[in-house]
Amino acid sequence: MTVTPQFKGVHLFDRLCWAKETLDGVQSDIRIVFEDPNDMDAPAKILVPDLNWVAAAENGGVLPPVESYWELAKDEAQPDFVKHTRGYLLHNTEPVGPMTETTGPYGGWVNYLIMKDIPQHIWQTWNEGNKPKMVICRKEQLPATREWRNAWKISEELATDHNIAA
Repeated sequence: MTVTPQFKGVHLFDRLCWAKETLDGVQSDIRIVFEDPNDMDAPAKILVPDLNWVAAAENGGVLPPVESYWELAKDEAQPDFVKHTRGYLLHNTEPVGPMTETTGPYGGWVNYLIMKDIPQHIWQTWNEGNKPKMVICRKEQLPATREWRNAWKISEELATDHNIAA
């Protein structure tokens, strides 16, 4: 078992480098498919978890709390935003503990990744409206090829097992 150093106060980039060099990557077949209701003509987007990021999440002690990213996003949304001045939110906060796909802080690394990388207006209201804006599925539930990729949409006949169709 790998012993994780005390990373509070260590730059996030250095933590992620440590994780990549030290931990074995964890390949996941989880895919998060989402559509932005503010851009109805855009194809569905697919979030694929990085194997090194998943290893860091499952190990624990590397990633900052997801709220740190939210605060930085608020800064970026300001009209006078030039550059980040609150990087300490990523580097000086206590890292989150170990997570599996569905257990741990934030309900698991899948939820953490959704809250970190998908716009809040999508994941906070994913099931409101005429059809879901986001689904969590397995790689094999996606079309086998990228043909017609720019026309992919979340299937309106969405089954309870979160199938997706082109």
